[in-house]
Amino acid sequence: MKRIITATVQDRAGVLNRITGMLYKRQFNIESISVGGSEVKGISKMTFVVEVSDDQKLEQLTKQLNKQIDVLKVSDITDKAMVARELALIKVASNAHLSAEIQGVIAPFRASVIDVSKDSLTIQVTGKPDKVDALINLLGTYGIKELARTGTTAFLRGQQPHVTEISSFSV
Repeated sequence: MKRIITATVQDRAGVLNRITGMLYKRQFNIESISVGGSEVKGISKMTFVVEVSDDQKLEQLTKQLNKQIDVLKVSDITDKAMVARELALIKVASNAHLSAEIQGVIAPFRASVIDVSKDSLTIQVTGKPDKVDALINLLGTYGIKELARTGTTAFLRGQQPHVTEISSFSV
């Protein structure tokens, strides 16, 4: 089962390496990971999408993350009301004749062309991962020359209590 795990961590050198190394040693497959600054200086937020086979493995994962010295809080937000988004840049083969057709394909996805060359278009799309997947599948017929995805980033909606919080320390 795919789980979305968020971690609040100290913004220090080597934190990402230690966490991904720990996940690797315990044979967890990270489908995606995104890391960035938070609303608090010196604190970063990580979002992992991890394939976990059962509840016991999920508990092992959260316990191991909490043992990391720079980890302040770990939450499994998979089953909660959340906002989850991803960004993709997609370079597709194109020419003057195909450009309008591709524009028509990307319009319903609220995607935009961010670069044009004589033989390609670069498209930017943001949204839920399944929306990004759907556009990539449609653009595949034009020939995808290059693709870059950020991975999922997420947090809880509104003022929900952090009932999925595994551990909490004050910062």
